[in-house]
Amino acid sequence: MAKHIVARVEDIPVGERKTFSVRGRAIVVFNQGGEFFAILDKCPHSGAPLSKGTLVSLVESGEPGVYQRSRPGEMLKCPWHSWEFDIRTGQSYCDPASTRAKKYAVSVEPGCALAKGPFNADTFPVSLEDNYVIVEM
Repeated sequence: MAKHIVARVEDIPVGERKTFSVRGRAIVVFNQGGEFFAILDKCPHSGAPLSKGTLVSLVESGEPGVYQRSRPGEMLKCPWHSWEFDIRTGQSYCDPASTRAKKYAVSVEPGCALAKGPFNADTFPVSLEDNYVIVEM
């Protein structure tokens, strides 16, 4: 898969999110506790912009009236219908068997590593014929 540079680390502060257009798709990138996560900015349920959603904790219950909260800020609540998605995996907690938000791999790399390439320039043989420059493709 192709890598796309979207921002410097400091452009997305801890606890914040930013939306970017990558190959014509709106992608929302979250910085949660210094970890970065990226998902398609479109709810698979009905198309809401997930970038406008609220980050909440995971709430689990083993029995009625007893619940635990964990993973603060890792569940994204859709702004339209409150469906929740795990920003780590895209998994839906409303319909886990068939619905998930499209997630993208995110990495943080030093600028010096990116500047090294690998960059490949296309080269073509060139010849001179009767004072015309000919490029073969």
